[in-house]
Amino acid sequence: MSSPNTILIRNVYVMMAYAFRALKSRDVASVEGESFDHLHDLLAEVLYRGVTTQIKRGLHHDYVPRIDTLATVRGRIDVSKTASTLSMLRGRLVCQFDEYLPDTPHNRALKSVIRLLVRRGEVQPIRRKALADLLPHLVSVRETRPTEIRWGDLSIHRANANYRMLLGVCELIVKGLLPTEDHGTSKLWSWLSDEAMNSLYERFILQYFKVHHPELSPHARQVPWALNSLETSRTGQLPIMQTDVTLTNGNAELIIDAKYYGRSLQSGRGEKQTVHSHNLYQIATYVWNADVQRDGSVTGLLLYARTIHDEQPDIDIVIHGNRIGVQTLDLNLPWEELRIRLEGLLRWLEPAIPEPATHLD
Repeated sequence: MSSPNTILIRNVYVMMAYAFRALKSRDVASVEGESFDHLHDLLAEVLYRGVTTQIKRGLHHDYVPRIDTLATVRGRIDVSKTASTLSMLRGRLVCQFDEYLPDTPHNRALKSVIRLLVRRGEVQPIRRKALADLLPHLVSVRETRPTEIRWGDLSIHRANANYRMLLGVCELIVKGLLPTEDHGTSKLWSWLSDEAMNSLYERFILQYFKVHHPELSPHARQVPWALNSLETSRTGQLPIMQTDVTLTNGNAELIIDAKYYGRSLQSGRGEKQTVHSHNLYQIATYVWNADVQRDGSVTGLLLYARTIHDEQPDIDIVIHGNRIGVQTLDLNLPWEELRIRLEGLLRWLEPAIPEPATHLD
């Protein structure tokens, strides 16, 4: 990975495994034992293993609408097309019918992205060949342009739940490893875009706590605006306050806003390094509106992915009775150390300590 804001390649895999809810300890251990010189190699390995397993289980099939000219009736006869093509004169009928096929949008996405990695990715020859060897199993699946895949339409349900991580990886490749022109040859970038990494980072944090701390009810909560009762009819143009992660322990609540930026601090007046003001305003607004009891039980934490810059945010303060923090998470740490840091975030569930009352004599 050649970007200055890179993270350990194996940690990208662990983040994907959590983010797409496909974590299996034996798979993580197996991938940890592999050597990856390039992010493309990791993604090629994940796709190869996942698609190979899916082929053994059976590719996802669905009923695909078809129109064909047949000697016997199948499905519904298209009378107008049969008449316009004079098919009946040849003893044939134009029929519309559904056929149970593997040519689904899910498999088209897999095939297209596999071809993208084979043709444009910086993948080791052994992995390139392994991916290419999967394509004959997808010969009945049509190929589409990766940029035309409608990811939001690829629904995941019980029958195709195993596709969750595979399609997540495919989307990450298309959106995060954008094609670029280099001396007339189109190839993939060797690092993930900040936008793609920010989305992955948010999902990773949420799913980590869902896996390891379900007792804290981790969820991405929408915080309602704390409005006066007379103002509730005029809320149509207020923005939605959507948290990345909300953890609850009894009356205590922690709101985490995950941020993946090239720089976690901004330059203020006199080149002073400060936290991004709009991020701090955002987390404070979430907290103050969520703390409906006004008892300081809601805490807010801005959690930046640590960058290579020397100065990093480190804030733990109380504003208007609520504890607000700004911290970093070093994604370049070995996984076990990174997990210890994630567990350490739970201390932010401790609310602000109320200041002692002042008595006047």
